[in-house]
Amino acid sequence: MALIRSVRGFTPQFGTDPFFAETAVVIGDVVAGDQCSVWYNAVVRGDVHSIRIGHRVNIQDGAVLHCTYQRAPLTIGNDVSIGHNAIVHGCTIHDKVLVGMGAIVMDHAVIGEGSVIAAGAVVLQNTVVPPGSLMAGVPAKRIREVGPELSKNEIERIAGNYLKYAGWFKEG
Repeated sequence: MALIRSVRGFTPQFGTDPFFAETAVVIGDVVAGDQCSVWYNAVVRGDVHSIRIGHRVNIQDGAVLHCTYQRAPLTIGNDVSIGHNAIVHGCTIHDKVLVGMGAIVMDHAVIGEGSVIAAGAVVLQNTVVPPGSLMAGVPAKRIREVGPELSKNEIERIAGNYLKYAGWFKEG
């Protein structure tokens, strides 16, 4: 069973129909919407600041979500996929974003709606990513606009697939 733990008087809260893998960890001041999933070895650590997560967000295996004490909360919109082993720290991620595997998004960065952060990219502190941007590299740079095909075939497909995958595990 997942480790869901209170700290400093804060207990994680979840909307309807969540999925937590047995080795997922969710701690402290975390509020998540409906149909969110936290996968194997992912850590959502709201011990030092608040974490707010929208609806239908999937936090994939090994991802770490954290904040900076008294300085940088974490806010994630709806229909967001956080890829395997990504680090999302004290930033704002708007709706319909894909954060790729192993990517890092640092404090006070703002990721615009409909954007893709490529696998392995590092979005530096205070970076503002315009809506619909494909960001790649270290440090991450805007490569191009996210067109309808990339949006449908990656952002929407992955978010939808994780709703399906979570259903498989809930069936038992």
